[in-house]
Amino acid sequence: MADLVSDPSDPRLTHGTDDAPAPQADAYLVLPEAERRKGFVRPLRKSYKHTTGRACGTVTTMSDDLAETYARDPHFYGATYCTGCRMHLPVNEFQWDADAEVVGS
Repeated sequence: MADLVSDPSDPRLTHGTDDAPAPQADAYLVLPEAERRKGFVRPLRKSYKHTTGRACGTVTTMSDDLAETYARDPHFYGATYCTGCRMHLPVNEFQWDADAEVVGS
């Protein structure tokens, strides 16, 4: 499991999408706990499915801190990891598994 950090200058963070399969990053940025505790603007959802673009159909499940970051700020991430493709891809290629809403919308 990757480390979760709230420091955007952490050198282990990666940015953007991948051009070829790659392992998950060593660290992922999340909103600080105090910010996440202010409440969510979207439902808390933990799993998303790769449905467009390269669309492998795989469901990926994330940790609570990542899910809470998406729920607090749906536009926080521009890319997310697909465990099937083993790549970071644009969030608009995924739908939330619970309700099929596009991730990041």
